[in-house]
Amino acid sequence: MTTSHPTSKTVSAEHLVRRFGPKLALDDVSLSIDSSRIHALLGPNGAGKTTLIRILAGLLSPTSGEVRVLGGASTRSRGHRQSIGLVPSGDRSFYLRISGLENLAFFARLHGYGRKQAIARSQELLERVGLTEAAKLRVGLYSHGMQKRLSVARALLTDPAVLLVDEATHDLDPVGAESVRELVRESAGRGTAVLWATQRLDEIRGLAETVTLLAEGRTRFDGATVDLMAHAAPRRHVVHLRNGTPDGRVLRQATEQALGSLAEVSVVAGSDHFVLALSDGVVLGDALAAIMARDIQVLSCRQERSEIEEAFLLLTRKDEA
Repeated sequence: MTTSHPTSKTVSAEHLVRRFGPKLALDDVSLSIDSSRIHALLGPNGAGKTTLIRILAGLLSPTSGEVRVLGGASTRSRGHRQSIGLVPSGDRSFYLRISGLENLAFFARLHGYGRKQAIARSQELLERVGLTEAAKLRVGLYSHGMQKRLSVARALLTDPAVLLVDEATHDLDPVGAESVRELVRESAGRGTAVLWATQRLDEIRGLAETVTLLAEGRTRFDGATVDLMAHAAPRRHVVHLRNGTPDGRVLRQATEQALGSLAEVSVVAGSDHFVLALSDGVVLGDALAAIMARDIQVLSCRQERSEIEEAFLLLTRKDEA
């Protein structure tokens, strides 16, 4: 069962504010997500990501502001819930003593499916997430990764227009994390608008075209992922050098002499790997040219941190608020 969703803004939030007593959890946050797109939501702990997701899911009301789904005003009605699929961050949302199939069928019945329809839909989704062989196994015996895939299957029960994914991969191994990401990509390919909240910064590269960055309940960035990376101003680079001498201290000394005031040099992970901390106004090309002019070979060079991590750290500093 596949539904064709509109290609306009599938979900939009405007000027959301949420207070918990004196604490301001969200402060004038806005975002929008297109159908068939994955929009990332980044932020440190306590930034307001989960609060925002709960508001979008209809589980929490904003203090002020408005959410619209499929062009209509959002309410906490059954119709709204049918349009939203939620993958929560925790695992404790299934009945561990019954099977995966029984869990999905139970939740399908809550969404209004008849008994036979609920079972058929559950079997269909278990196959899609690769859990057919575990369908009759008690969920308490599922691995962490299997429970995450089951959570994705539950979120897709109503073929929702919007899929909200809250920290689905933060404690999965690389294989399990990629499995969940691929399921979400497939859902977006079917027309679903996806909001993907994560603290795994580099996983949004190649996954999400757009991103919202929250810090202390405020929007620090909202736009294209490539534009977020443009905020990075990397000053530290890891280089692998070689000059033919067996003594690493000689290589470091030669590198320091070559660079002079262009950069500070420190050793990492072996005598032939160094961190270059560029001085203000110095570009990487000048530093590498100075090194190579001393007959030192540059075997490799990379940023110490990715562009996304650099931008994240820059934009979430308190003094940038």
